[in-house]
Amino acid sequence: MTDLFFNADEPLRPLADRLRPRTLEDVVGQDHLLGPDGALTRLIRSGSLGSLILWGPPGSGKTTVARLLSNETSLAFEQISAIFTGVADLKKTFEQARMRRAGGRGTLLFVDEIHRFNRAQQDSFLPVMEEGIVTLVGATTENPSFELNAALLSRARVLTFRALDEAAILKLLDRAEAVEGKPLPLDAEARLSLARMADGDGRAALTLAEELWRAAAPGETFDPIKLGEIVQRRAPIYDKGQEGHYNLISALHKTVRGSDPDAALYYLARMFDAGEDPLFIARRVVRMAVEDIGLADPQALVVANAAKDAYDFLGSPEGELAIAQAVIYCASAPKSNAAYVAYKEATRLAKEHGSLTPPKTILNAPTKLMKQEGYGSGYRYDHDEPDAFSGQDYWPEKLGRRRLYAPVERGFEREIAKRLDWWDRLRRERRRDET
Repeated sequence: MTDLFFNADEPLRPLADRLRPRTLEDVVGQDHLLGPDGALTRLIRSGSLGSLILWGPPGSGKTTVARLLSNETSLAFEQISAIFTGVADLKKTFEQARMRRAGGRGTLLFVDEIHRFNRAQQDSFLPVMEEGIVTLVGATTENPSFELNAALLSRARVLTFRALDEAAILKLLDRAEAVEGKPLPLDAEARLSLARMADGDGRAALTLAEELWRAAAPGETFDPIKLGEIVQRRAPIYDKGQEGHYNLISALHKTVRGSDPDAALYYLARMFDAGEDPLFIARRVVRMAVEDIGLADPQALVVANAAKDAYDFLGSPEGELAIAQAVIYCASAPKSNAAYVAYKEATRLAKEHGSLTPPKTILNAPTKLMKQEGYGSGYRYDHDEPDAFSGQDYWPEKLGRRRLYAPVERGFEREIAKRLDWWDRLRRERRRDET
């Protein structure tokens, strides 16, 4: 198997570097791109690669694939990193590509960490891309929609790389053993644990494998517990300011909305484990209580606010349990977005008809002139009416009476719906009596 890899006989180089595939067919875990009918396979087959943005988590093979693409084309390969490249370096790279193009050969320019270029630097790529001077292949771990200019994205195709699954990681470990000529010092269960510890990162898996070979005594085999002691554990791949942050809070919100407390607790624990600010999570749970539960269970807002206050009082880690309790309560509560929908519609009406005057009957008349104009005239004090309900029309005349809030037949809103129906019936009866 060693013929699959670059210079496998150089033990001083990191294992991940020695195991870089020689061909695209050797790349693991990206069959949706590199399989027989994969998106990238089709592009190569067509003979027109075009500019690409390779988006995916660390260790998923983006850099490897970019390097191998040069073997599939007649383009010269140039690599730069956005971390170390300034404006002067970009100009020099573009000029070299122009000279190469004048000699009849194009350039595949691979830009690692392309999201680290600012907007102006990203714009500098546009002319050389449009003129065909370079075929850009950019790699990023961040969502291109957030980090890259729309103009740049419109000129490149985004290919999404997936975190390596367990089978792909295990295949990498098999290759590592073939190159090293010895098995990993792991029992079967520990081997699976190692694959999971890698968190979808092939490079991390191979780094961990190297650590194990260095740590193992002759003939020693590690079980999962000993494995954890030796390699500790890698911190979750999670950037509180970027996509991982938004993905997990979105997952938490949607699982609460979907009434799945178990999944909600899982995502909550992942966020705590990654170091997310618990007060940020607590504020979002308050939002869930008002947006997705509302008046179906008014107590949800009380519980969510109490959890926020409890965490503020207790701190970590004790206060995290209060937030977990609120998440369970909200996920288990009856759901209604009726108040949320009603408020949005009321906001729309207020913006479109914000200049309409309320009926004069419900306006105060602090001056003599206003009394003469009829302000407050005809107002009926509800507490003096039968059933403490007058049935007056409070809407501006131009709009007429409208129904914005439609309670659902779940939880406490079922009771609210009964009250509203009763008042509607009384309102019709009062109007009938008045006519």
